[in-house]
Amino acid sequence: MKSTDLYLKDSNDQESISVNKTSSKTKLNIAERKFILFFGDFLIAAVLIFAFMGFAIYNFDTAITTRGLFLALGLFIYFFLAYVLDFYYLGKGSGNYGKTMTKSLIVSMFFSLSLTLTTTIIFSPKFNILELLLFFIVVPIIFLFWRLIFHRILFKTVAITKKAIYLHSKVSSKTMNRDLDAINGTEIKTYYEVCGVYDLTDFKEDKPVKPVNEIDSIILETDSINNLPKGVEHMLLNSLINEKEVLTFSSFYENIYEAIPINKDFSSACYEILQMQHTKIRYIHRMFSIFINVMLTLFVGTMFLSVIPFVWFFNLFLNKGPLFFKQERIGINGKPFYIYKFRSMVIDAEKKGAKMATKNDTRITPFGKVLRQFRIDELPQVISIFRRDMLFIGPRPERQVFVDKLKEISPYYNVRHLIRPGITGWAQVKYKYGENLEDSMRKLEYDLYYIKNRSVTMDLKIIFKTITTVLFSKGV
Repeated sequence: MKSTDLYLKDSNDQESISVNKTSSKTKLNIAERKFILFFGDFLIAAVLIFAFMGFAIYNFDTAITTRGLFLALGLFIYFFLAYVLDFYYLGKGSGNYGKTMTKSLIVSMFFSLSLTLTTTIIFSPKFNILELLLFFIVVPIIFLFWRLIFHRILFKTVAITKKAIYLHSKVSSKTMNRDLDAINGTEIKTYYEVCGVYDLTDFKEDKPVKPVNEIDSIILETDSINNLPKGVEHMLLNSLINEKEVLTFSSFYENIYEAIPINKDFSSACYEILQMQHTKIRYIHRMFSIFINVMLTLFVGTMFLSVIPFVWFFNLFLNKGPLFFKQERIGINGKPFYIYKFRSMVIDAEKKGAKMATKNDTRITPFGKVLRQFRIDELPQVISIFRRDMLFIGPRPERQVFVDKLKEISPYYNVRHLIRPGITGWAQVKYKYGENLEDSMRKLEYDLYYIKNRSVTMDLKIIFKTITTVLFSKGV
């Protein structure tokens, strides 16, 4: 956005911010859109489950307790499938109706089959075959019709993009452009559009600023809110009273991207980091972490032992050399430890020095590509779980050589060593596979967000999204 497109004007001895006028339609953010979609799915799934009990099953138990438990089980099956298949993603690319309809068809079909299979295992019922077949046909049609209404009709009449102005002080052009790209959404769909950019130093301290009526949001980027011109302070307060959204850029970034912005030209990012020292009661999360680590260790440990003979056999012919490789990584409090993996690269992969793996890395062997595609190469890391060097969920541990380089780029990199590293984490499920130091810095934003906000709910999100990643072979 060019500065010549933006201007201040005096009106009745007041400074006024001018923006392009927009319609007065109700604006819905992503969370509100997801709620509408979720609520619609909830109602439809509940009605279909009751129909399944009433028509597809012969003489199903009429007890309220039994039907209530069956309803809860059916809803769990549907939303588990929907979440694993990333059915509620509304970001960039979600406007591809072909993919959306295909995903809806897959979820609804799996829902019908899973509901029937689970019912058979638990209740051993007699089915009305004709009604059951009709159920299999009707379920996908209803969900497809609902998605069509949601995408094609509902949000053709309701505005979803918020008009915003960006107020800043002491910001370089590089930082400003990066912030504007983040707000407008060059990587994901944010549903925000910047229609005005203003430097706070251009406002006079003794002049009031006229409230802005044509915008929905005011995003503020400044190193100190204590030094705002009085006129701007009053304008922000009046905007809040008039139900405008007023937030800092850091708050915007954290809400939309679920990450903490650290690439700033001034030290205000330090404020976000220091908040991590805020003590919260995390006993439930700790208990859940212990439980989930024990359960996943047993499950993954069993898988690891089961695949060793097969990996060893194919390794003899397709990937000659050692079965395992170990590598030193940096863990909690900066202490080094070793991780173990099935070897997926040639033996002398780093004869020219340490190098990050890339998408089409020539060092990866043909059999190694198979191991990586289905994450089989990661299974031996369960050894580090046994040794208490790692957890299943946490920031991915990095090598010392890259840690040293990343610390030179950002002093905040060591903060990720506050907790034990993990096999999977928030950065792994939210961002693409890291191929360079810039990607590592972006992943740091997600790691810091996890450290600050970790909870049972967040860990469950990571587990479900990891399942999606493995099932659809995302990443390198």
